[in-house]
Amino acid sequence: MPWIVGVSGASGTPYAAAVLRGLLAAGEAVDLVVSRASRLTLLDETGIAFRDAHWQEDLREWLARGADGKPGTFDVDVSGVRYWPAGDLAAGPSSGSYPAKGMLIVPASTACVAGVALGLSKDLLQRTASVTLKERRTLVVAVRETPLNGQTLRHLVTLDDAGATVVPASPAFYAGATHIQDLVDFVAGRVLDAAGVGHQLYRRWRGDLGVGRPDQ
Repeated sequence: MPWIVGVSGASGTPYAAAVLRGLLAAGEAVDLVVSRASRLTLLDETGIAFRDAHWQEDLREWLARGADGKPGTFDVDVSGVRYWPAGDLAAGPSSGSYPAKGMLIVPASTACVAGVALGLSKDLLQRTASVTLKERRTLVVAVRETPLNGQTLRHLVTLDDAGATVVPASPAFYAGATHIQDLVDFVAGRVLDAAGVGHQLYRRWRGDLGVGRPDQ
């Protein structure tokens, strides 16, 4: 069964790329939903115009870029990805009978958070998140916004009450980051931790022994 990854319009497309690379490296199948708003963000942040008709080519180019925007940083096989247009409300993930392990929304905009919390299902991303909650599957929401107003905080509490895991896109510095990619990978790793997916994206805290190697 696949993990469904939803990419909303918040700034932070490198987080989504790192999560997707982590899932594929772990041998996980991925169903991808890219919102209309996220395409504009992706274009702004990477210069890549994500197109339905050429999604494999565009996804491969996107995942090959590091957080600094340099092309060719990673070599990624995207054959394990299935893509669903955000406007296709008849797509497989729109139904609870569609098999999936759960869903990761990264990054999650406040508009996306509100739509899922209120059950609006205005596009496939929101609909899939609602299905994930009603089926009691894992839903991880990597919200990327600051500061957070009271309305958004209430929406996040609603998602938490419904069983979702809220993972703010807040990188830590104890893992010895020396490049921007290290900070991005930390957030992506915490998203994968919440989903129970193994990875080696960051070095873990080991208490009084300090930070260990990624495999410890």
